[in-house]
Amino acid sequence: MSDITIRPSGSLASLLELPDNAAAVRVARRLRAECKRLIDVVPGHATVLATWEGEDPTDELLALAEAALRDDDAPVDGATVAIPVRYDGLDLHEVARLTRLSPEELAERHLRAEYVVGFLGFAPGFAYLLGGDDRLRVDRRAEPRQRVPAGAVALAGPYSGIYPRESPGGWQLIGSTTAVLFDPARPSPALLSPGDRVRFTAA
Repeated sequence: MSDITIRPSGSLASLLELPDNAAAVRVARRLRAECKRLIDVVPGHATVLATWEGEDPTDELLALAEAALRDDDAPVDGATVAIPVRYDGLDLHEVARLTRLSPEELAERHLRAEYVVGFLGFAPGFAYLLGGDDRLRVDRRAEPRQRVPAGAVALAGPYSGIYPRESPGGWQLIGSTTAVLFDPARPSPALLSPGDRVRFTAA
């Protein structure tokens, strides 16, 4: 029995529901590489949205997705990206209080943890990073800020993330980076892609 559910999303798109994020990343990469009729492939936390022109490729999508899941022992070939961080965020001391850690211990745990890009969303270049230290899981702020600066390093629930540009936001801000997360002038505008590994380093 397949672990994949395909649901129509309009007349020219399908949403594939998958077991977890690793499956979503793997399936999205297989579809991009091998289904040439697709216009776009957008992975979510445990979904992949595929859009096309012309003939409905649903049977091919399902076959490729099932093949990707059968190959689940094969490594996902993502890049490793180092991002320098200063632990100077506006919520650093509040997050330290919530986690019963000192700010220094919090920073050390955030630096030691391993992260994988689960998916992109919210704003161009905004990567939802999975993994991390379970001790650092904190809720979003009760009151979102109207302005979060570009480069803010933040926590929310199971995710760590970096705001690629100034925007409203409700994540807990623990630090900042000078890394440019999105630049339309680059061949690949987004610095991070699903499946990439992220290593934070002390700035």
